Amino acid sequence: RHCTDIVCCVIFIVVILGYIALGIVAWVHGDPRKVIYPTDSYGQFCGQKDTLNENKTILFYFNILKCASPVVLINLQCPTTQLCVSKCPDRFATYIDVQASYRYKPDQWNYFRQFCKPGFNNPRKSVAQVLRDEDCPSMIIPSRPFLKRCFPDFSTKNGVLTVANQTTFKDGRGKTRNVTDLREAANGINNVLDARSVGMKIFEDYAISWYWILIGLFIAMIVSLLFLVLLRFTAGVLFWIFIFGVIGIIGYGIWHCYWEYHHLKGIPGSDLTVYDIGFQTDFRVYLQLRQTWLAFMIILCVVEVIIILMLIFLRNRIRIAIALLKEGSRAIGYIMSTLFYPIVTFILIAICISYWAVTAVFLATSGEPVYKVMANQTLCKYANLTCDPETFNTTNVTKVCPGAQCTFAFYGGESLYHKYIFIFQLANAFVFLWLVNFAIALGQCTLAGAFASYYWAYRKPADIPLWPLFSSFGRAIRYHTGSLAFGALILAIVQLIRIILEYLDHKLKGTQNSFTRFLLCCLKCCFWCLEKFLKFINRNAYIMIAIYGKNFCTSAKEAFFLLMRNVVRVAVLDKVTDFLLFLGKILVAGGVGVLAFFFFTQRIPLFAQEAPTLNYYWVPLLTVIIGSYLVAHGFFSVYAMCVDTLFLCFCK
Repeated sequence: RHCTDIVCCVIFIVVILGYIALGIVAWVHGDPRKVIYPTDSYGQFCGQKDTLNENKTILFYFNILKCASPVVLINLQCPTTQLCVSKCPDRFATYIDVQASYRYKPDQWNYFRQFCKPGFNNPRKSVAQVLRDEDCPSMIIPSRPFLKRCFPDFSTKNGVLTVANQTTFKDGRGKTRNVTDLREAANGINNVLDARSVGMKIFEDYAISWYWILIGLFIAMIVSLLFLVLLRFTAGVLFWIFIFGVIGIIGYGIWHCYWEYHHLKGIPGSDLTVYDIGFQTDFRVYLQLRQTWLAFMIILCVVEVIIILMLIFLRNRIRIAIALLKEGSRAIGYIMSTLFYPIVTFILIAICISYWAVTAVFLATSGEPVYKVMANQTLCKYANLTCDPETFNTTNVTKVCPGAQCTFAFYGGESLYHKYIFIFQLANAFVFLWLVNFAIALGQCTLAGAFASYYWAYRKPADIPLWPLFSSFGRAIRYHTGSLAFGALILAIVQLIRIILEYLDHKLKGTQNSFTRFLLCCLKCCFWCLEKFLKFINRNAYIMIAIYGKNFCTSAKEAFFLLMRNVVRVAVLDKVTDFLLFLGKILVAGGVGVLAFFFFTQRIPLFAQEAPTLNYYWVPLLTVIIGSYLVAHGFFSVYAMCVDTLFLCFCK
């Protein structure tokens, strides 16, 4: 053994160090509070400790009618003043009414004033000036907090949309508006609120049933293990039962088509051709024609003959595939520790995902507050231009555009760092893909080395190394980090290109240029095929690296030509393995799912008292089924790697 692809190894280490440096820089400049806390029109966080807004955790919109939908409120800036408040309004009121009665109803003024700009307490100021300067909202409506923002408290009464049991309200500008004016916002809000209610119930179900879910996943692990161990005895039987079952089903189909063809003889209209009756939306019409059943019978006969001929000519290769499956089960029986290696890969990938997500959030929140001119007049030439709130009142903007304000818009910046944040995000995504592919490559090379040591051991288990999995892991890290990084780099580049193509396709989806869409579709298809091909080549290259210790390119070339010389065996083995492992996954997920269904619906008398009472029994049921499938997939991925390794060793 010697170190392979040293240059790529050095580059990989340098990139990791640079990735760590990028994370540190993002951590220094970023501020996740920009995501956690809503921001008012002055760029201040609502609910931030040790600030004036510490007890004001909710964002209030002066005129929510200017906001098209909740999506605009959450993701973009709504063109109205936004203020941090301690609670949302709980009543209807307009500034005109409150100002007119402030002398003999001071309580109403004090209540309304908490939704005005901080420090404003001048009810004598004219209504026109207050609304122009947006010192106070023209109206308040009963609202409730959602996503730390005040949204109208919508409800339906006898099928009619209402707010606090009212269907109309005053807008504070002399007009009576209907609640349906807020319908566009209401539909989205109610849907999200309903989803939130369902989410709370689902959370309760998880809190009650998590213990039983873990038991179900443990049962899935035991069943998966037993399936793999028993494959050495049942692989051939399962495969031939399936094959003869398919032959029998097709044979029955041929007989049924002949019976229908003979039964329709002499019936008026049955001798017509498909061409005679043309296209019909009711496809049952075609089943009344003898020609249809004759076509079905011919197709099934051709399929039956092809399957039988394939079995005759490929019988030896099928026997080799079954023998390899049995040998793979025997190998796992000797090296049981390999079944739990996917946990290591899962932990490494989880670390990569966590680091990427945190870095992406800090990069996205690295900007400085950017303020823009917000004008009530649509023809204001300064509208949406950047401004400085400290010097805004000294400019002539307010003279040209009365009522214009310098309000917070978003986070950005003009510095060199801020200009290249998008590039940093791309680099973050690319290195993330590289590290994830490296973690997968490390797992494949480690497992291949362990199973290759089993295959080449002359006396089993005497000649198998004491700790084959740990020895293989050590060899992969010590000698072949560069080769694994090289293969992962090639795959990461292709995956990044695919992500960019998907992004471009999403952006250009509204265009009418059919040639552009066709070109993008072709590129996406080509790069998808290229990614699948590279994954296949990389997987077998890692096996050759684990066996012989050569560099990536040499190993990939040898693996490719070795497989091409045995291309029929490869195809047969691949399909036989895929079928048996898919059968195993369905068996594990289905069996445990049926057991979980009877348990959570309290249909097992022995455990009826132990089963928890749930809002939705399908919540833990689906979790158990999906979790069982993933557990089985983890175990069977080890088995597939074992079979592929033994196959390459066998071909060699």
